[in-house]
Amino acid sequence: MSLNAEQAQKYLAAMDIPVWLPKFVSDTTPVVMEQEMIPSLPTNVETKWDSLVEQVIACCKCKELVANRSRTVFGVGNRNAQLLVIGEAPGADEDRQGEPFVGRAGQLLNEMLKAIGFKRTDVYIANILKCRPPNNRDPSLEEATCCEPFLLQQIELINPKLILSVGRISAHNLLKTQIQIGKLRGKVHQYGEKRIPLIVTYHPAYLLRSLSQKAEAWKDLQMVLKLLQQLNNK
Repeated sequence: MSLNAEQAQKYLAAMDIPVWLPKFVSDTTPVVMEQEMIPSLPTNVETKWDSLVEQVIACCKCKELVANRSRTVFGVGNRNAQLLVIGEAPGADEDRQGEPFVGRAGQLLNEMLKAIGFKRTDVYIANILKCRPPNNRDPSLEEATCCEPFLLQQIELINPKLILSVGRISAHNLLKTQIQIGKLRGKVHQYGEKRIPLIVTYHPAYLLRSLSQKAEAWKDLQMVLKLLQQLNNK
């Protein structure tokens, strides 16, 4: 899963931030480590995943969300992933397809991951909410609280080495804070009892509206890469 300078230049160009490439990438330095070889999930773990999917589909706790959703959006990706990406809630495209980050923001997220050597299928992607809020409004505290047990079970089953929190809503719910996202960036936080390292970055939808912040998001991605390398070298 290594990435040379020419490939990185291509992906960074798609993110409109090619000027940052020379500071971080060279032809002689691999961008990211190979994924560890991990055996297939044991049957009992597969059963837990299947049960959790069924629980999410059957959930009717948030009446407004249930009344307006087309389908639930559980999550997607490698269930043994080192990197877990957590966004806020499904949008219209996600609601139709039942998969997180599939619209324009999802395409940008894919390019962001490629820029540090990850394919979409290498990571696991989930959201704070499993249902789309009407008119893409922010999730309420009550809705996030209702959905939290599902996300906690996903995190427990995946047991990632690092969480990338994408966007304000995600960061505020995961870290239980109201601190501005700009002040949460650039630091390694700890999540949960296992104190899983967590890094905060801007939501791709925000980056599509605020092109000048893409360079800042690139710094966050470099933190992700560096920390994963350190964790894998322990």
